[in-house]
Amino acid sequence: MKKRTPISKIMSSDILSVNQTQTLKEVNEILQNKHVRHVPVVSGKKVIGMLSSTDIQKISFINTVDGNDLTTGMFDVLTIDQVMTKDLKTMQQDETIYEAAKLLSTRDFHAIPVLDGEDLVGIVTSTDLLKYLVEQY
Repeated sequence: MKKRTPISKIMSSDILSVNQTQTLKEVNEILQNKHVRHVPVVSGKKVIGMLSSTDIQKISFINTVDGNDLTTGMFDVLTIDQVMTKDLKTMQQDETIYEAAKLLSTRDFHAIPVLDGEDLVGIVTSTDLLKYLVEQY
C-alpha cells in the first residue's frame, strides 16, 4: 500500500452541501433522495458545520408519539445551526489517505470535509476508505 497517496484520490468531489438558511426538512429530503449520509453546511465555499443522517434520526426519534406530524414539527422548531456539528475536523486535499484513516478510526464520526485552503473541495468517508482498501487486494 502506498503510504503517501493523497485523500484527493479517493474523496468525493461531487459534493452535496447545504446552507444555514435551508430547513431540516429540506436536508432530510436531500439525504434520503440522494442516498448520502453526510452533508457539509457551508457559507459560500467555507465549511461551517456538518449534518448527518444520524443527526436527523436523533431529532426524529421522538416520532413515536404522533406519527409523522411530530417529526415535521421538530423539523419546523429546530434549525440547521442547532443540529449541525460545529466542531469539525477537516483535512487538506494533499493530506494522505493514511492520515484520514487514522483520524476516522480514532473519532466518533464517519466523514471529513476536504479543503483547498478554506474552500470545500471534497468529502472523504469511512466507506471511501473501505473501498480503497478493497482495491488494494
